[in-house]
Amino acid sequence: MSVLLTALVAAAGLGVGLANNVTTDTATQNSESLGLAGAIALVVIGFIAYLCGGYVAGRMARFNGVRQGTGVWLWAIVIAIVLGVIGLIAGNKYNVLDRTNSFPRLPVGDGTLTSGGIIVAAALVIVALIGAVVGGLLGMRFHRRVDRVGLEPVDPEV
Repeated sequence: MSVLLTALVAAAGLGVGLANNVTTDTATQNSESLGLAGAIALVVIGFIAYLCGGYVAGRMARFNGVRQGTGVWLWAIVIAIVLGVIGLIAGNKYNVLDRTNSFPRLPVGDGTLTSGGIIVAAALVIVALIGAVVGGLLGMRFHRRVDRVGLEPVDPEV
């Protein structure tokens, strides 16, 4: 879900940029507002993605939606840590995007992105947990409604 939503937001941003004839200089001058909009979009996408993941887990597991949503979040954290360690070990050896030089680069240095990136990462972790737990509760709610309908007395005259 996060890949699909990110692609949708990126395509919309590209369309708006092309429609308004945004150049690299304009993007550099407005990098603070573009960064803030990107961070907000990333956090919203994370919430929606984890809400969907928690919903699926809560609906499939039937009981204890909070635990299922938290499990979705924990598995995602573990997988992200494993992939981060693999990226750290592999280093620049397998960085295909750096070798091609055909992709656009952000007009800001890597050091500038550090503090904002940490804040956004922390917000994303918290919002993702909230989304996963709420999704798990919503998935469990489906089974509660089914159980209530299944327990209603059947009219013997019908």
